Amino acid sequence: MAENKHGKILIVDDNEDLLKAAKMHLKRHFVQVDIEKNPEAIPSLMNNEDYDVILLDMNFTKDVSSGSEGYYWLEKILQLDPSAVVVLITAYGDIQMAVKAIKAGATDFVLKPWENEKLLATLYSAMRLRESRDEVENLKIKNHAINHALNERYSEIIGQSLAMQRIFQTIDRVAKTDANVLILGENGTGKELIARAIHRNSSRQNENFVSVDLGSITETLFETELFGHKKGSFTDAKEDRAGRFELANNGTLFLDEIGNLSMPLQAKLLTVLQNRKVSRVGANKETPVDIRLICATNMPLYDMVKENRFRQDLLYRINTIEIEIPSLRDRFEDIPLLANYFLKHYATKYEKNVVRISESAMTRMHKHNWPGNIRELQHAIERAVILSNASILQPEDFNLTASAGKEDGQLSLEQYNLEEVEKLLIRKVLKKYNGNITQAASELGLTRSSLYRRLEKYGL
Repeated sequence: MAENKHGKILIVDDNEDLLKAAKMHLKRHFVQVDIEKNPEAIPSLMNNEDYDVILLDMNFTKDVSSGSEGYYWLEKILQLDPSAVVVLITAYGDIQMAVKAIKAGATDFVLKPWENEKLLATLYSAMRLRESRDEVENLKIKNHAINHALNERYSEIIGQSLAMQRIFQTIDRVAKTDANVLILGENGTGKELIARAIHRNSSRQNENFVSVDLGSITETLFETELFGHKKGSFTDAKEDRAGRFELANNGTLFLDEIGNLSMPLQAKLLTVLQNRKVSRVGANKETPVDIRLICATNMPLYDMVKENRFRQDLLYRINTIEIEIPSLRDRFEDIPLLANYFLKHYATKYEKNVVRISESAMTRMHKHNWPGNIRELQHAIERAVILSNASILQPEDFNLTASAGKEDGQLSLEQYNLEEVEKLLIRKVLKKYNGNITQAASELGLTRSSLYRRLEKYGL
């Protein structure tokens, strides 16, 4: 049994015989058992050792049975270590005293004289509780580190243009509130960056930021993805699963591409947002959720309301505050900042000795219309860094000739590359339908998923 021993126990009691007997019995089961007669030594002992369980007497003064000393030292222990697991010892079977002790933060209590096996079972149970608390705390630390890493990834919102300065000011004013935010802007303008910046500067910053691309969720999976499901509720439901709303509880839920939801799904979403409760598929009870809601879309929601394609009551629910992100062509002065930021990033990532972009290449970038916005610029820099063997990027390193200097909607080419033709067609049709993926896919003769793959491929 010795090889399985683990756990550190501290016993504090003024009865020396009891201390010796307890240590004699428990040292066979735990790796360390410390005993102490004087409770004044508790702070020093806890400072030098991390105990799994503290066994604490309720009374240290002779002929006193009020338990007041035990309550006092219980409070001190929990001040020193809020996650400490304390089991109280008392010679008096007073249920009210025990209940009061549990309410004050004790984990359990034992009556003396105790039965050795019962004492051992109580300590093992308490130690498992300590282990569980430690696991939860470690998960919180890891979660915080993951969220911090994700936030760091999106912490650089590059821009010094007047349009971006206004965005920064709005974020400062809105972030500290719990107001619902609707972010509007074309594809590739950085709507998720703005959402993460709001979360990072809010009172919920240490909780989860959960992002959902509604444009990629099918109607049949909508409820299970957002609201979760119970085991056995449908064929592939092999275990209970929390939905995105529950995962975002106490944090921020970011619903991207909200304009792509059908009217029936809009109704389901509205019900949850109004009630702030979700019901997992196959469950009979509702679960309350506390979230900060941020939505985003590249679609003209107000026009869609007039056309009865988007619910007006849902629009009112999600747009307490609106933030409209400017396109890259409306903030040309930010192109050098963005280009150099991506240059440095990809030069480091791919270990390339590319140090700057030539003036002629930068001029070419200023003349380009950037229909794919920042995402297109990012992909253009990445491609140029990968393919270039020089330390300075030149105009020929950028494949921008096909659309440079062209008016929106014109399909004219300076080269006959099939990928460029496809890219220009997709841009043209997306502009025609104001970014509506469903309508654009239909016009192009593609499925929505096929169009999404091409948008990702071309950085649109």
